[in-house]
Amino acid sequence: MRGMASAQGEEAKKAAVDQFVEGLNLMEDAYVKLSKGKPFFGGDKIGYLDIAFGCFLAWLRVTEKTSGMKFLDEARTPHLAKWAVSFCADPAVKDVMPETEKLAEFAKLLAKFKPAPPK
Repeated sequence: MRGMASAQGEEAKKAAVDQFVEGLNLMEDAYVKLSKGKPFFGGDKIGYLDIAFGCFLAWLRVTEKTSGMKFLDEARTPHLAKWAVSFCADPAVKDVMPETEKLAEFAKLLAKFKPAPPK
């Protein structure tokens, strides 16, 4: 996701998006193999991999909002899309997951302090 945000020029942005989508496809395959039909990577309960990947979900939603692109969806990554819903709905997660709108505002604030790209 960082590569998409820092890419300069349309060609670089497209390459970064393609790389990100490729990574999500690998995650989709890994989820299918590891979960064995259960709701989380490790089975019936949230485990380390769920937490590690879940930490990026809020930022992924901000990226989707700001780019106008949908990365986790039923057509492209159906299992990960379902996993994301289950993960965010879990009692251990739902009260601590940042709201997309608030995080997007925070991202705008952070962008103000980002140095300008070299010319």
